[in-house]
Amino acid sequence: MRKIAIVHDYLIDFGGAERVLLALHEVYPDAPIYVSIYRSSRLGKFADKLKNAKIIQSWFGRIPFADKLISPFRFLIPAVWNSFDLSEYDLIISSASWAVTKGFDKRKGAIEICYCHTPPRYLYGYDTSRRFAGLMGKLVSFYGLLVNHFMLQYDFKRAQKVDYFIANSNEVKRRVEKFYRRDSTVIYPPVELPKLSIEVSSRDYYLTGGRLTAAKNFDLIVKAFNRLGFPLKVYGLGPSGEFLKSIAKSNIEFLGKVTDEGMAELYRGAKAFILAQKDEDFGMTSVEAMSFGTPVIAYKGGGYLESVIEGKTGIFFDSLTKEGIVEAVKKFGKMKFKSEDSSAQSKKFSKERFTREIVAFVNNHA
Repeated sequence: MRKIAIVHDYLIDFGGAERVLLALHEVYPDAPIYVSIYRSSRLGKFADKLKNAKIIQSWFGRIPFADKLISPFRFLIPAVWNSFDLSEYDLIISSASWAVTKGFDKRKGAIEICYCHTPPRYLYGYDTSRRFAGLMGKLVSFYGLLVNHFMLQYDFKRAQKVDYFIANSNEVKRRVEKFYRRDSTVIYPPVELPKLSIEVSSRDYYLTGGRLTAAKNFDLIVKAFNRLGFPLKVYGLGPSGEFLKSIAKSNIEFLGKVTDEGMAELYRGAKAFILAQKDEDFGMTSVEAMSFGTPVIAYKGGGYLESVIEGKTGIFFDSLTKEGIVEAVKKFGKMKFKSEDSSAQSKKFSKERFTREIVAFVNNHA
């Protein structure tokens, strides 16, 4: 019997990458999960879903405030992953994005399959979760130039040790080819929320949310709705949260962290779900919204182009400005969408489909 290990960046919050991890754990429940940092107290109900998993945390995760330190101390990432001995495993499945989680030393004949959410955004010129202004911004940029030069070389080198890449979208497939010079197979991530009817008595607000980070341009959405005056609900937490609240008018409501059940109800009652990230890797929230019959208003780029069908399950806007979003919302208000079309499109990204494709890929390559 094959001995399998799963390696994941870190477990300090719950997002799309963690939904992939959970699906992998359900397929391979006996495989231990190696992470750089594990904070069960911050995972909510997601921690319960992993209660039977053997989770192995690195030495770095035992340092106080490790979740705050991993970004400024990212030059320690090689030492973090090298501290794990994975030589006993026949198959390593790595779930990689921010923390360069791939390219592990393994015994002869062992295989590593890397599910790549994206090559690290901070290394390859994409927007990241935080933006700093003034002197702090200059210091951070200078520090990043020094550290990221080393990390870029490390990331490329580790990518060459991977046997097979799986990309979570065609957008990421192109990045894997461009930055690593490697081919990959696209398997879209699993989208699964509590099952609710798509029928609802009224849809009387717009919705956005997720991890409240700078890269997702929630500030542009908030400023657009400040001008429009339409009701907007925002769910989620993140480093941009307090700033967004400080610039929002009274028509915008911040809900904080919500459960999957709460998200399902929010999606089902929304007129549209709004997304504004410039280079989204895939964008699971767009599919989540569509699964409840809710159309999407999204920036025309990145992974959104692979999930949203223009004029059928939503619309795109070309100008990544508050004015561009205002015009898109006005245009949307004059259009008609069928909830059934959005719901049907979302089924292409189901958890059952993900599981089937992952199992087939592993069986064919490992």
